[in-house]
Amino acid sequence: MSLRNKIPVYVINGFLESGKTVFTRETITDPYFSDGGTTLLIVCEEGEEEYDPGYLKAFGNVMVQVEEKEDFTKALLKKYQKEYAPTQIVIEYNGMWGMDLLRQMEWPGGWFLAQIITMADAGTFDLYMQNMKSLFMDMAKEADMIIFNRCTENTTADTYKRNMRAMNPNAQVEFEGENGEPFAFEESLPYDLEAEVIEIEDIDFGIWYVDAGDHPEHYEGKTVRFKGQVYKNRNLGIEHFVPGRKVMTCCADDVAFLGYLCHTQNLDKLRRGQWLMVTAQVRYEERPEYSGRRGPVLYTKALKSTDAPQVEMVSF
Repeated sequence: MSLRNKIPVYVINGFLESGKTVFTRETITDPYFSDGGTTLLIVCEEGEEEYDPGYLKAFGNVMVQVEEKEDFTKALLKKYQKEYAPTQIVIEYNGMWGMDLLRQMEWPGGWFLAQIITMADAGTFDLYMQNMKSLFMDMAKEADMIIFNRCTENTTADTYKRNMRAMNPNAQVEFEGENGEPFAFEESLPYDLEAEVIEIEDIDFGIWYVDAGDHPEHYEGKTVRFKGQVYKNRNLGIEHFVPGRKVMTCCADDVAFLGYLCHTQNLDKLRRGQWLMVTAQVRYEERPEYSGRRGPVLYTKALKSTDAPQVEMVSF
């Protein structure tokens, strides 16, 4: 199939009143988003904000509504394709439907999932995380972009960003103020970047992990010291292992291991699961373990066996 017959699908998800409609409306009426053909907008949830069909039509958009999860099927999408002949698809998705529906969806011929954007209202985010954390994390871990809107001076944006980047390192995380403009905030760090050895306390491992991935300029050529658990794998070769920590991304059954590649000449002396105090210089290299992208590689200066942290699970 030629590229001209490919039909990109853009999914905007999030909970009710998270700003999906406003964001979607601004996107599909932006001349830069239009490809010159018909954009099919599929709305799966009705909130306080509404669409003006006449206004949408002026920008080459057609809107349909799917109110029930059971109706969101390949057969229905093929019907829309035949009826409207869209050149791109935007889906305002119902966050309560869960992501398995999209994961298992067999799209009509030519359709492909191009981008997932997850919206979050900063004012209600903590409440949702207390009550429906697993649902939101399931949306966000699939996202290419996560947008926190309606941010105020009370928004703990740095904490939100670290949590999202730890859970989904490939996601772009953005923040908007109440007026829709970019929301600026200071990302404070609990350790001294100018120290001869940057000491990472146990409680701060998650903060360091995210910052080291996002800001090479903070760590290139510098020495860090932290406590990590040994992960060894034959695919890493005979001189590399990963010292890291476990993090609960959404629930007790969803635990990930966070860490960066570490070079050592004493790999045979290390036991898998062993806790070490790692002192290493940080360099940034393109590595297959990072899918060919540049990422932190630790070159050991000292490895010392140590006790496990009082709290083994990472927090942000």
